[in-house]
Amino acid sequence: MPRPKVHDAALRERLLDRAGALLSDGGTDALSLRTLAQDCGTSTTAVYSLFGGKPALLDVLLDRAVHRLTGRLDAVDATTDAGTDPLEHLRRLALAYRDAALDDPRVYEVLSAAPPAAQALRPFADAVRRATTAGALRPEADPSAVALAVQALVHGLVDLELHGLAPAADVTGALRAMLDGWRAPGYGTAPN
Repeated sequence: MPRPKVHDAALRERLLDRAGALLSDGGTDALSLRTLAQDCGTSTTAVYSLFGGKPALLDVLLDRAVHRLTGRLDAVDATTDAGTDPLEHLRRLALAYRDAALDDPRVYEVLSAAPPAAQALRPFADAVRRATTAGALRPEADPSAVALAVQALVHGLVDLELHGLAPAADVTGALRAMLDGWRAPGYGTAPN
């Protein structure tokens, strides 16, 4: 008779949820496999069996974080509440990125240092392409440079805000100023 499967999908989800909480509360140093197993009422053998070790567990948590961030950015509709102004859409994307980072700063730190995060930032490049097509950007603006500038500014502003060095009003003001700097002369009005 085959041995019953103890390390099932339900345990895997409990381990992932608790690992995410440990990561959120204390960063990667707080994510001990022994603590994780004890908190979930299982053994480290189960963790190794399901994930192969801490690096693989962190990879799964990273994939989940990328998926959540991508979902938040994809939820920012290019036309809803932003009208048809592609620069307003870009501003709303930046604010959604900021909100995601502030919701879970520890996971954000891990996410921002990992290569898959570039995949999650695809909506920024798409929004810049739409802005370029609509004539919202200065003619000499290189779309890839604009996308990188927006990503870098938002990432830097979030880092400053997380460390208490920039209030929220400064973040939104700096973002507005940068986008206005890329705006084509005579195109629309500045975002609110």
